[in-house]
Amino acid sequence: MNLFVTASTVAALVGIALGTMLPAMAMGRAIQQALESLARQPEAEKSISRLLFVGLAMIESLAIYCLVIVLIVLFRNPLLAHLAR
Repeated sequence: MNLFVTASTVAALVGIALGTMLPAMAMGRAIQQALESLARQPEAEKSISRLLFVGLAMIESLAIYCLVIVLIVLFRNPLLAHLAR
């Protein structure tokens, strides 16, 4: 039982680390590309900004989903009840 709790905690730590780093890198890349696009075509500012905000919201939702899954694993792990039998 202790091994399972330790393993799930380590998995949650790795999951939250990857779940925050990878979307942050994707957001930085999206902003970089949007700024390059704006520098090349300033007249397309409205469409680029709109697409950028939609894309950033989608990327941020991935980080939020990761946080929710990690919190479930840490505090309400459904497998603990199965192992406690």
